[in-house]
Amino acid sequence: MDHLVAIVGPTGIGKSKLALNLAHSFSGEIINADSRQLVRYLDIGTAKVTPEERSLVPHHLVDLIEPDADFSLALYQRLVYQTIADIYKRIKIPFLVGGSGQYVWSVLENWNIPSIPPDPKFRRKLEKQALESGISSLYDELSRIDPASAQKIDRHNLRRIIRALEVYQNTKTPISEMQYKKLSRFQSLIIGLTVERGELYRRVDQRVDEMITLGFINEVKDLISRGYDLGLPAMSGIGYRQIGRYLKGQSSLEAAKKEIKFETHRFIRKQYGWFRLKDARIRWFNIRQPGVEIEIRSLVTTFLGGDLAREK
Repeated sequence: MDHLVAIVGPTGIGKSKLALNLAHSFSGEIINADSRQLVRYLDIGTAKVTPEERSLVPHHLVDLIEPDADFSLALYQRLVYQTIADIYKRIKIPFLVGGSGQYVWSVLENWNIPSIPPDPKFRRKLEKQALESGISSLYDELSRIDPASAQKIDRHNLRRIIRALEVYQNTKTPISEMQYKKLSRFQSLIIGLTVERGELYRRVDQRVDEMITLGFINEVKDLISRGYDLGLPAMSGIGYRQIGRYLKGQSSLEAAKKEIKFETHRFIRKQYGWFRLKDARIRWFNIRQPGVEIEIRSLVTTFLGGDLAREK
């Protein structure tokens, strides 16, 4: 029971829906690989699976932490491996699903990750510096001490920049020199969903409009009323700070929506850096291709083989 099915691709492509259908058919359980869906109360803005969907198939590592909680890639990887072991004990198939490339590959490639505990005081210091001098000041420091990591980390990703600086602060060794791949633990089938870029942008733009209709503004208001500062790293997910600025009267709603759409497009381009269309390990499927889900089901059946592939 060492089979693992991963479903990857850009945001808004339909990974969750496909995973739900496949896991329901193939006696599977879903493990979240979206870094923002780990966080409680971030529902509409992260397109989190609904309670109704979770009742159909077991979902793991969703609503795991509070917005102000410390969390690390090493902890995520450890929790995933524990979850997969439990799923195997139930004679089920784990489906790893999400678009956070670092999270996905840390599991599939069995990364060695430095287990350096969080340093809250150091993190607060850097968060304050980012607010006062901009994230670029931290990114420039990372580029100086660890250029290899700086090349891999999005210069807008405050959480990852701080983590890399934190590791160096505690070890005096660049995190890039401490991370390496070990022998994979699983036989993995990696399914990638894609579509023409213009169509994908249209889909995510429509989703942003739907998020507003579904109550995204009230979701951000609720987070603020609970005492969560929108400057928290967990709130760096696209949409929360933009709506926060709208609520403070610092921008119009239309300007906020426009910025959310622009940043989502940029994020999609970043995701394709993690999940490359030329990566031979990923079996890519265009979601507009006729009969695409039937073809994917056939692929999963072949991969699992024998009794494991029996659909309900």
